[in-house]
Amino acid sequence: MLETLKKALKVKEIRKRLLYTFLMLIVVRLGCQIPIPFVNADAISEIMNHFANENFSFFSAITGGSMEKMSIFALNITPYITASIIMQLLTIAIPKLDELHKDGEEGRKKIAEITRYLTVGLALIESTAMVVGFGHQGIFDTDTVKYAAMHDIRKWGVIVTGILAMTAGSAVLMWIGEQITEKGVGNGISIVLTINIISGIPSDISNLFKNFVLKEGMSIGGRLLAALIIIGVIVAIVVLVIILQDAIRKIAVQMSQKVQGRRQVGGQQSNIPLKVNTAGVIPIIFASSLLQFPVVIASFFGKTPEWTNYLSQSHWCNPAQPKYSIGFVVYILLVIFFAYFYTSITFNPREVAKNLNDRGGFIPGIRSGKPTVEYLSKILNYIILIGAIGLIIVAVIPIFASGIFGANVGFGGTSIIIIVGVIIETLQTIKSMATERSYSTVKGIF
Repeated sequence: MLETLKKALKVKEIRKRLLYTFLMLIVVRLGCQIPIPFVNADAISEIMNHFANENFSFFSAITGGSMEKMSIFALNITPYITASIIMQLLTIAIPKLDELHKDGEEGRKKIAEITRYLTVGLALIESTAMVVGFGHQGIFDTDTVKYAAMHDIRKWGVIVTGILAMTAGSAVLMWIGEQITEKGVGNGISIVLTINIISGIPSDISNLFKNFVLKEGMSIGGRLLAALIIIGVIVAIVVLVIILQDAIRKIAVQMSQKVQGRRQVGGQQSNIPLKVNTAGVIPIIFASSLLQFPVVIASFFGKTPEWTNYLSQSHWCNPAQPKYSIGFVVYILLVIFFAYFYTSITFNPREVAKNLNDRGGFIPGIRSGKPTVEYLSKILNYIILIGAIGLIIVAVIPIFASGIFGANVGFGGTSIIIIVGVIIETLQTIKSMATERSYSTVKGIF
């Protein structure tokens, strides 16, 4: 991969795309530091403190810490993620959307357009809830604006300004993601999500070492052992994710021979590569977002009722409070459900069998038609379960560490899955661009 990247950097077009992506990411990180107008920095720090550690570690990670600062990018791309989840659910429920999904490029563009409108609508709703909910907790500077006076027109000006700023910020991030996809490298939304997570990793690692390595009263040997364990666990998770991302089940395919003139063509052997982790990181994101959403809504009203502990990863696997691990079981079931659900949307065994039959291919030992569909479905169901179990193993290692040892970090297994997955996908995109460029250059010479 490093050799491929070196070759790619020699291509001017790829260098321009990489530079464009880098500049857009700088804009993203700068926007995460700019607070919405009239906010009180001290009040923000006090009210939002729990976002950085307990119930909201994952939410804090995917927003790049912008939520704690109540920045113009506070919502970040979470409305887009939610909108994508809703659209994929509706694709199953509404035949018209299913037709659009199968209608090639034009249909996908139409679905993308609907997703954009839905993203803005969700951002408007979420920003309204946040500004009003957190506003009542004293988030705005009372020396500048008498927010408590309901009749004061300036109060409504602050509310509208905050709502518009946060909604516009979410829309701008969605646009930046699309621009990176079009003019940069890789999937823009995924890259924005990744840079947000990466931005919080240094402080999380620092906290880990501060709590477990630099702890007072520890011997030098104990410090060294703690450091090695932390590094070992992180490396092990990364290696597991790479193995999970690259694992493929190949299904042998034999193409039928055909006679063209006096020659026989075809008859070559091929395969259908099925990724073991067919749904990628989507099941983890969907499951985590679904569980965190009610907790975030409750926090808007300044309340943290006990039921939120069942949905919060920081309370799972804690021997002192085993009842909250019910949420952990629900989390595992949701990951498995979304793994099957998302794969059912993106991979249709019936269509694969039909395309294979149309091209004169067949799976050795399996008859064409319904038997092929049943065989593919059986294999797919098996590898989906293996992939989901792999995702769960990677995701729960930090959850166990948090519950048993109190090692709360924002970059859990979920975050590492996202980072490694996006990096691998982006490098593959760069490799494809470099290969395509080399092929075009050779073709131009001849």
